[in-house]
Amino acid sequence: MFDNISGKYDFLNHTLSMGIDRGWRKKAIQHLKGRSCDHLLDIATGTGDFAITAYRAGCKKVTGVDISNGMLNIGRQKITRLGLDPKVELLYGDSENLPFENNTFDAITVAFGVRNFENLDKGLSEIFRVLKPNGILIVLEFSQPRTFPVKQLYGLYFTKILPLFGKMVSGDKSAYSYLPESVRQFPEGTAFIGHLLKAGFKETTEERLTFGIASIYTGIKS
Repeated sequence: MFDNISGKYDFLNHTLSMGIDRGWRKKAIQHLKGRSCDHLLDIATGTGDFAITAYRAGCKKVTGVDISNGMLNIGRQKITRLGLDPKVELLYGDSENLPFENNTFDAITVAFGVRNFENLDKGLSEIFRVLKPNGILIVLEFSQPRTFPVKQLYGLYFTKILPLFGKMVSGDKSAYSYLPESVRQFPEGTAFIGHLLKAGFKETTEERLTFGIASIYTGIKS
């Protein structure tokens, strides 16, 4: 599915969010401020937007992993075009079976990807394993607004308008109907914090953005 929409993915992301997704990424990466970031891992990196944001925020080396070769190919072209080789590299990799040694990365990010983990707890356990002690996990993910009228307007946009426009532009019927369904099923808020704690993370936080449309979660490996 993600291979099918890879060519239109960036355009649709920025258009359907009206550009707000760029601000969300910049806000999420601010949680690295004051922290050592020699090597950052970006999981479910897609076309590399968050990996590039992390590098520009001061990380010396960024590795992104994803299971969609279509997305990775678009991302590699983007990185080469921006002159970021080899500081930013994108690799094929499964979030639930990461091909890295224990305690490898200073920080790990996941933007709009944890809801796609087949086994959420296994994915978070793998993240915990490859993160260095005192390293930070930063998760940016969609959430569901809770207040009137944002909740109702968001529901209309997310379940009716977004899938229709996404299908028209990408040509893939399933991809943008899958998106709202995956958001509905994701254990957001305190439920997701519970999964972070179960994986071993401490000092967990949640920050809701733009009326609750997205959330930033953080956790520290003690």
